[in-house]
Amino acid sequence: MVRGEVPGPDVDEFADADRVVAALARPGTRGSLLAVQHPHRTPAALAENRDLLDVLADARRTLRELTRTAYRPVADVIAPYRVDGPDGSATGVLCLVDPAAVGADGVSWVRHSEQVYPEVVAERAAVLTGLGCATSAALLIPVVDGQVLTDTVDQAIAAAGAPAISTVDSAGRRHRVWLLGPGPVQDAVLAVIAARPLMVADGNHRVAAAAAADLGGLLALVTAGPGLRIGGYHRVITGTGHDADSLATAWRAVGLDVREVPAATPPEHPGSVVVETHGRTLCVELPPSTAIDHAQVETLLLHDALRLDPEGTHVRPLPDGRAPDVEVDAVLRLAPVPLAQVLAVHAAGGRMPRKSTYFTPKPRSGLLLADLDR
Repeated sequence: MVRGEVPGPDVDEFADADRVVAALARPGTRGSLLAVQHPHRTPAALAENRDLLDVLADARRTLRELTRTAYRPVADVIAPYRVDGPDGSATGVLCLVDPAAVGADGVSWVRHSEQVYPEVVAERAAVLTGLGCATSAALLIPVVDGQVLTDTVDQAIAAAGAPAISTVDSAGRRHRVWLLGPGPVQDAVLAVIAARPLMVADGNHRVAAAAAADLGGLLALVTAGPGLRIGGYHRVITGTGHDADSLATAWRAVGLDVREVPAATPPEHPGSVVVETHGRTLCVELPPSTAIDHAQVETLLLHDALRLDPEGTHVRPLPDGRAPDVEVDAVLRLAPVPLAQVLAVHAAGGRMPRKSTYFTPKPRSGLLLADLDR
């Protein structure tokens, strides 16, 4: 458990590799948790052209020094957790979960909600294996009876007194953490968590990486809210040279209804896309379909019309509320996916398209580290 503040910049600010590289180039980030999580993106590693496998031993030494100076050991605990902020509230438990667990029916107990990028999973699995430590948590939600979990954790927190950690992150969210050791209260909380399958709300890549690393544990915040929100997850097109005219022409050629408007806010409901490009705004109506908007965007707008690989370098996901960190040709803004639709896809055994749901609030990385070597 961290003694004070997480060392270095707030690691949850940085959504992609370019932002991590830029953050690590700032003074004072050497030896930070961000440098441990992305050792191949530090200025020294880039200058020496060292890849991830080359620098993992150095990262592990840095992590050992961090745990010695900035953390204190705790054992045999789970951590009731409460986060409140401008993007929602959540009460749950930070604990270790087995990503490979299956029920009596042979179905995974921790179930993905979205498809993943294989290269991201491979990178995160390598870091997890090299460090032997989980430094950030996935967000898991019970698919039924969530109020039971919330009530049980509320009762545990009420009996626990003052939190062991109370901190505010860079986005203004307050995170409070309690420690709950062995005993009947811990048993009761764990029984509620273990009684039902869990859906991965955020951290599908973390969960897949933990399973691939096969270290026996996944650090996760298990919560049912009560104030979880789903924000939009948009797409950025970069490096293609497209402008409003070429985009509109290409999309109309595949039968899409495209119109230019003076300005528009992001859509609130599925079925349309607002495109911002070089000071102009387009509205694209998607054809009626049972498919998620993100799947239609990747298939029709990007692959079929523009001949772009949705997983390639010209397309990037953009969480709601964040500005693009690269020079862009266009930002394609999509409506948030309704929770009922996410749960329906999940109940049917399907997965949402990659980076289509942006659940908030999320647990803050680095407050607790989970040693997976034991």
